[in-house]
Amino acid sequence: MLLDGAEGLDHAALRAAFRWRIPQPFNIASVCCDRHALADPQRPALLGWRPEGGLAPTSFATLKTGSERLGQALLARGIAAGDRVAILLPQSPETVIAHLAVYRIGAIAVPLAALFGADALEHRLADSGAKAIVTDAAGLARLRPILGRLPMLDRFLSVDGDDGAAEDLRRILATPTAPLATLPSGPDDPALMIYTSGTTGLAKGALHGHRVLAGHLPGFAFTHRGIGAAGDVMWTPADWAWAGGLLNALLPALFFGVPVVHGPFARFDPEGAFRLMAEARVSRAFLPPTALRMMRAVDAPRRFALALGTVGAAGEALGAETFEQASAALGVPVDEFYGQTECNYVLGSSAARGVSRPGAIGKALPGHEVVILDADGTPVPAGTPGEIAVRAPDPVMFLGYWNAPAATAAKFRGPFMLTGDQGVADADGYIRFLGRTDDVITSAGYRIGPGEIEECLITHPAVALAAAVGKPDPLRTEIVKAYVVLKPGFAPSEELAQAIRGHVRARLSAHEYPREIAFVDEMPLTTSGKVIRRIFRDRAAAEASAARPGGPPTV
Repeated sequence: MLLDGAEGLDHAALRAAFRWRIPQPFNIASVCCDRHALADPQRPALLGWRPEGGLAPTSFATLKTGSERLGQALLARGIAAGDRVAILLPQSPETVIAHLAVYRIGAIAVPLAALFGADALEHRLADSGAKAIVTDAAGLARLRPILGRLPMLDRFLSVDGDDGAAEDLRRILATPTAPLATLPSGPDDPALMIYTSGTTGLAKGALHGHRVLAGHLPGFAFTHRGIGAAGDVMWTPADWAWAGGLLNALLPALFFGVPVVHGPFARFDPEGAFRLMAEARVSRAFLPPTALRMMRAVDAPRRFALALGTVGAAGEALGAETFEQASAALGVPVDEFYGQTECNYVLGSSAARGVSRPGAIGKALPGHEVVILDADGTPVPAGTPGEIAVRAPDPVMFLGYWNAPAATAAKFRGPFMLTGDQGVADADGYIRFLGRTDDVITSAGYRIGPGEIEECLITHPAVALAAAVGKPDPLRTEIVKAYVVLKPGFAPSEELAQAIRGHVRARLSAHEYPREIAFVDEMPLTTSGKVIRRIFRDRAAAEASAARPGGPPTV
């Protein structure tokens, strides 16, 4: 199942030799917690970073005891195998305890991002039919206005104590109970439901079995070569409610016995990220591309004494420019990898293993077969753009969308799961990400991926973040329009817009540069850090509609 004894093999040999061996039973709580707690009860599983200094450890034994007590409490409150339990908490020991407790009893964890608003929470809680929620005072405050529309949700546990509606979670964790036997779950038994990020409409619940963790491990071990070495420490700023934070960092690190740092950030702080990594001696990090772009604003980043060995990035295209800048700032190459909520960590790179190419996601990881398909579902030759697809079955692949069999069926074509992402493979097997199928811009016969344009935009000294979309145009079908967030010290002006347009045109090509630029105060992001281009596409379409009929085409 892992890459044990294969350190001397190259990428091709690793893929050829790899075989899946997922044991029966396989329960995430057992493999991520119990075996470490029994072998070394005081071994640290989590490290709470405090800005005033120091790290507060939480042992594997504490996680085991706490999750057994919470599991008993959930059973006593009528939660049974297959029931959904929502978890609405920031990074904290209680978040991990809640996940492990749900897995132990065979229920289904529904992680919810701490930054979700009322509408996002209502949709996910109603759609999942969650019966219980583990949260805090801030979460309860956001839930109160919508509880009347969530009749199934009637069991509330809060880390901030009993408030009349919610029970005190900490009292439950402090109350001794009899040992709880973990359900001997099979790999295909449901364990986790993560809602898609909602970049293309209402979020759908992607249901995963316990095998989803096993499916992530070869890619995690490939990207983070030598993971589990003495002194290893993992950190990600990504919310543990997102597949990236949970499955690209937290759970795989715990599986390998690597302590995971959790910090107090409510909003990503680029300078604080460097400080945390330095003071906590982080050796392994998962940093989403948006975070890496924001970290460009930190002056003299090498003044921080970092101990990084490997850094992974995923969630959106990294781009060659960000790759070079981030690798220089962090002191190690950034290893990009790719997947999505439904089927994650299937492509990747590892500079330490000689698999790295700026601008490319990487190659198919051991245990996964990834191809590029044309519109008819036929694999295309190298150099031909098409849709990225993954061959089924695959342990990392979802069981299906919750209560949406038609949407699940539409996700597959023949033996392949469709990602909805456009890419192109080169002759060496490296795949370059072009963009979501609905993000690709069609202009004067060209198909243009927004990622390359956005990457070029942020190389302009005035640009902090950027999004590129297609705006309907009667002459060219679409033109490229860019929405730009400026760095501090720069003010919007037509002169600056013209300079930015010229910058992109000179570096890319005449058909790719943004013919229109709009300055915005902030970039709309999903909880996973992806730009929600749909918002800008809708805005651009409305602008184009308002300009017609009678107006001349944009030239």
